[in-house]
Amino acid sequence: QVQLVESGGGLVQPGGSLRLSCAASGSLLSIYTMGWYRQTPGKQRELVATLTSSGSTNYADSVKGRFTISRDNAKNTVHLQMNSLKPEDTAVYYCNARRWVAPSNSWDQYWGQGTQVTVSS
Repeated sequence: QVQLVESGGGLVQPGGSLRLSCAASGSLLSIYTMGWYRQTPGKQRELVATLTSSGSTNYADSVKGRFTISRDNAKNTVHLQMNSLKPEDTAVYYCNARRWVAPSNSWDQYWGQGTQVTVSS
């Protein structure tokens, strides 16, 4: 079992920066593929960034070059550094951990509770 808790959300002006954190307990995040997703009322939850246990990253086109996902193994925490923020980045951001379990042919997946990010002047 894995418990995920996000923090670091808040209000920031366009062009500003914000750093989100996802702290885990119950397991080591280094063995999971980590992801950040976001959701706005009336829209589907969308992928923002992923980070595999081997260090490979993937970003949505809308955030590429502005956001960076990283992992701190010593603190068992994953971060999302967000720079050059735009109003359209406003959303609730969720932390995700997942891995494929071959013996059961299924996903082992967990979600955090979410943290609000608002970009406005």
